[in-house]
Amino acid sequence: MPKNGVAPRPLGAGPRATDVGEIESRFMAAAIRLSRRNLGRTGTNPAVGTLIVSPKGRIVGTGVTAHGGRPHAETVALAEAGEAARGATAYVTLEPCAHHGRTPPCAQALIDAGIARVVCAASDPDGRVAGKGFAMLEAAGIAVTTGVLAGEAAGVMAGYLSRTFRRRCHVTLKMAVSADGMIGRPGEGQFPITGSIARGHVHALRAQTDAIGVGIGTALADDPQLTCRLPGLEQRFPARIVFDGAGRLPLGAKLVKTAPAVPLLVATVLEEAGARAAALRANGAVIIGAERAGGRLALPELLEDLAARGLGSLMVEGGAEVAQSLLADGLVDRIWLYTGPHRLGTPAIRSPLTSETMPEGFRLTDRRMLGPDRFEEWVRDN
Repeated sequence: MPKNGVAPRPLGAGPRATDVGEIESRFMAAAIRLSRRNLGRTGTNPAVGTLIVSPKGRIVGTGVTAHGGRPHAETVALAEAGEAARGATAYVTLEPCAHHGRTPPCAQALIDAGIARVVCAASDPDGRVAGKGFAMLEAAGIAVTTGVLAGEAAGVMAGYLSRTFRRRCHVTLKMAVSADGMIGRPGEGQFPITGSIARGHVHALRAQTDAIGVGIGTALADDPQLTCRLPGLEQRFPARIVFDGAGRLPLGAKLVKTAPAVPLLVATVLEEAGARAAALRANGAVIIGAERAGGRLALPELLEDLAARGLGSLMVEGGAEVAQSLLADGLVDRIWLYTGPHRLGTPAIRSPLTSETMPEGFRLTDRRMLGPDRFEEWVRDN
C-alpha cells in the first residue's frame, strides 16, 4: 500500500468516485467540441454531439447531428458503438428527444441499446421533449445526470434555443474597428481594417452560422458576396440577408448574381420597393415583406419571420445603421469585435461600439490575438 493509503488502480480500471465530476466534464467538453462540426448545417434541428463511453472509460462511439438534421447524434453514435454500447455511458449535449416521428425517439434508442447511464448538458425547450426524454430514460432504469457544462452547450446551440424560446433569431453583431474606433472611410467602399488571419477567422465563423445579414448601405458600398471562402469550407454557405427597405439592391450586385447558388433573402417594404422587389425575385432572391416603425425597419418582427423560416443564428456584419438599430431594440445577443492596429484618422465613419464603449449588460467571454488584430467576444447577460 502506498504512503498515501490509496491503492493503485489496474490499467483500464474505471474512475474513482472522487474523479467522476472531472471526468464527466472532460467527456462532455469533448461532446460539445464535436457538436460544432456541423454547426449551421443541421436545418431546424440543433447541432448535438454524443459520445458513448465504455465502463473502462474508452470512447466506443461518436455522433453529431447530420447535415439537414437527420439522423440525430445519438443514433449515429450508437450505430458506431454497436454491442459496445451495452452497459456504457452516453454523453449528450442536449436532452434526447422523446417524440415519435419517422423514426423512434432517441431516448428509446438509448434504452434499446442497453445504455446504463446518460450524462446530459442542456434540457430541450421543445414542448415535445422538455423533460420527457429524461423521464423515459429514468423509467427504464437508466441513471441520468443533467446540467453538466450546460452553459457551454447552450452557447453552441444558441440559435436553436433562441428560435424555440424567444421565437426569434439569436443575433451576433460582428464589427471590425480601427485603433481609433472607426469602421471605414466615406465613399471608399470596402476598407481593410484587419489582416488576413482575422478575415480567415470571420470566414470560419460564417461557416457555423445559419444566416449573415448586412444593411443596404454596406451592400451598395462594398458589393460583398458574404460567402465562406476558406479552402475546404466553400460548400458551407449560410443564407445571405440584406436589410433593404426600399429595394435598392442592384440586379448586378454579387449577392444577386450568386442567388441561384447561395440563398439570398431581401427584407424590404413592398410598398416602397414596388417593381424592384419583383425583379429581385425573378433573379433568384427570396423577398421578405417588412414594415417600418419610427422611420426604420421593424427588426423585432423581421427576426421573428426569419426564425419562422427555420433560421436560428444570424450574424450581422454591417453597417453602422443596422448595428445601431439592433442595439437600440435590444436585439443583440453576442458581439464579435475585431480591432485592428492602425488608426484611420478623419474623415472616417465612427463605430457604434468599441472595447471601451461596450453597451451595458455585455460581459467579455473571450479575448485573443489574431496576428496583429485583437478579437473579443462579448455576450449579453440574459
